Order: sequence, then C-alpha cells, then structure tokens
Amino acid sequence: MTKRAVILLSGGLDSTTALAMAKDRGFECYTMSFNYGQRTVAELKAAKKVSAQFGAKKHIEVNLDMSEIGGSALTDHSIDVPTGEAISKEAGIPVTYVPARNTVFLSIALGWAEVLQAHHIFVGVNAVDYSGYPDCRPEFIQAFETMANLATKAGVEGQRTTIEAPLIDMTKAQIIAEGMRLGVDYALTVSCYKADDAGRACGECDSCLLRQQGFEAQGFADPTLYQ
Repeated sequence: MTKRAVILLSGGLDSTTALAMAKDRGFECYTMSFNYGQRTVAELKAAKKVSAQFGAKKHIEVNLDMSEIGGSALTDHSIDVPTGEAISKEAGIPVTYVPARNTVFLSIALGWAEVLQAHHIFVGVNAVDYSGYPDCRPEFIQAFETMANLATKAGVEGQRTTIEAPLIDMTKAQIIAEGMRLGVDYALTVSCYKADDAGRACGECDSCLLRQQGFEAQGFADPTLYQ
C-alpha cells in the first residue's frame, strides 16, 4: 500500500528540508502552501519549484487571508519587520509571530490528509534555532496530534494521523547539512520575511540571519540571492 503524506510547504529552508526527508522515507508526497496575506509571495513561487523538484504527486495553494485579522509584521504592513539581529527565545515572542498560523495550516492539512487517506502530515517547525513562536514547540505538535485523532472520522475509526516534525530538535546548521545530503537546492528556497518579487532576500531580518548563521556553521556557501 502506498504511504502518503501531506507536507506543509512554505518554500523556505525548513519546510523544503522536511519535504526532502519525507521523500527519502518513501512517502508519496502531497504539498500544500498558503497564500495567507503574507508580505512576500515569492515564497509561493519557490514552493511550486521545490515541489516539482522532489516529484510531489500534487501541489495545491490555499488562499486564506490572515491579513484580515492582522496582529503580525508578516501580515500587517503598519508593523515593521525587525532587522539587524537574530531574535532569541529569551527576547520573547517577536512581532513576526502570526497568531494561530500553524494551528490553522495544520487543520486544513488534516482535512486534505483525511481525503487522501494520508496518515502523516509533515511540518518543518523547529524548537532550537527559531524565533520563539509558541506553535513551533514539541508540546504544540503533540497536542495537535492528539486533537487530530479526536476530530476526524479516520481518527475515531482507528486510522491514526501522525504529525511529523522531523526538524524539531535540529539546529539550523544540522537542518542544512541534512538537506544537502538529500539533494536540496537551497537556491530555490525563499526564507526572507521581506523578499522582493524576484525572491531576493533582505539579509537583515531574523529569518535571513538564522539562515546565514546555519550556512556559516556548516561551512557551506550561502546560495541565497540578496537585494
């Protein structure tokens, strides 16, 4: 029987690595991206390219305008994206946190997974080199998996869904090393919070700095295009 998985794919470094890991484990991959009112849509173009590179069975883009509720520098242009230093967990939850984003995304992925009879959902969240987002923690992933198996027909009939977060305990450098081993072309990916339409990164936001530090720690050349 074919093993199917839904992969949440933003087009960034982490989610692309998670897709590569799912493919390496033998899953037939179905990728899902969200046009949620974020500052840059270049990541959506990147997601399509990455999905094709790894031979995903199907890629879909869901339109969901979270800018209507705002509350984040990524969806509200009146809130500036912080630049100049990588934000640590100790600094508190930054303004780039998008309220309930991963909860919403995983919920929609859960629906698609049930339709596809896919019992695994991959998400590229990380609890080591990250910006302190509450929905990137192991506790959140565990709680969502519990909920998923209470909330679906598949779950109550014994067809358990597993939320796979293979990057959860990895540093950014370790993630990059694993991706390189699996043939990820990181030049295709877009991580920047303020990337222009061509996908060129600002080189100053939290996401850019964490990415740069990861490549430096591994001694790999950074293939990112910068503005």
